[in-house]
Amino acid sequence: MNRRVVIPVVAVAAVVLASGYGLWWWQSGRFIESTDDAYVGGDISAISAKVAGYVQDIAVQDNMRVKKGELLVRLDARDYQAALMQASGEVDAQQAALADIAATRELQLATIVGSSAAVNAAQAVTEKTAGDSRRYGALALNSIVSAQTREYAQADYHQAVAQEGKARADKNVAERQLMVLDAREKQTQAALVQAQAGLEMAKLNLSYTEIRAPFDGVIGNRRAWSGAYVTSGTQLLSLVPAQGLWVDANFKENQLAHLQAGQKAQIVADVLPGRTFTGHVVSLSPATGSRFSILPAENATGNFTKIVQRVPVRIALEGDAANLGLLRPGLSVTVTVDEKPKP
Repeated sequence: MNRRVVIPVVAVAAVVLASGYGLWWWQSGRFIESTDDAYVGGDISAISAKVAGYVQDIAVQDNMRVKKGELLVRLDARDYQAALMQASGEVDAQQAALADIAATRELQLATIVGSSAAVNAAQAVTEKTAGDSRRYGALALNSIVSAQTREYAQADYHQAVAQEGKARADKNVAERQLMVLDAREKQTQAALVQAQAGLEMAKLNLSYTEIRAPFDGVIGNRRAWSGAYVTSGTQLLSLVPAQGLWVDANFKENQLAHLQAGQKAQIVADVLPGRTFTGHVVSLSPATGSRFSILPAENATGNFTKIVQRVPVRIALEGDAANLGLLRPGLSVTVTVDEKPKP
């Protein structure tokens, strides 16, 4: 072919391609931000023992799928069963003490009624002997009765007064004994509440010997072995959620100007390079990743080298991509976010 023909054709093709690329960049390309510093994440739960004991049974294996509420690990529960029986006996003892106080209260109320009757009888005797003493005193002045009879009447009056005082004192003691019973009842009620709390704690500790799955997921990183002794807080295994996966994409600081929640994202995983997953931006981290590290960089030194910082961006996966299986926490992905504003 003649060079005079080829050169114009190539030039026209180049111009067309450049124009097409320029048009695409102007309409879409300039709104695209991409990064390959991105990884799949999930709410991986570290399952730990809440009480100490020997591992009696392990109901799961590595990479095994489990449902919420399924038994994972069982600890030896004999010590906690004994503690539960002891706590239950303490509650029964305090309830029996309250019943005894109630019976004693009824008896004391009857005693108070009897004391009131005794006071009334003593008061009546006192009034009678007081009248007799006055009458015999008047008769003795007129020498109608002897002085000895008057003295007997006065002695009977003083004796009646003393008996009335004793009856009133007995009634007062009986009433104060009722106050003592009230104090004992409050003390026993407090002890009963404490015993019931101990019973509830014993029930909880017994229930903690059976460790169950908090959600649907897959078992991983199993560290529990039959017969091993574990303490409170010992990590036994990890549970990877069966759904709800996301992507944490670390964008450079010069890519964040127009990133915002709700923007569409496309995700390509290294494990499935031929498939594109969809998602959307959920949120941006309030600080760069380096600020959350154990030893943040200190730039106030003489030897300063500027390093482009990255900010984690949380991206929610949509559809079946959020389910465990196609993607797994920790996998590397490439994320592309479309920042083009909606019309």
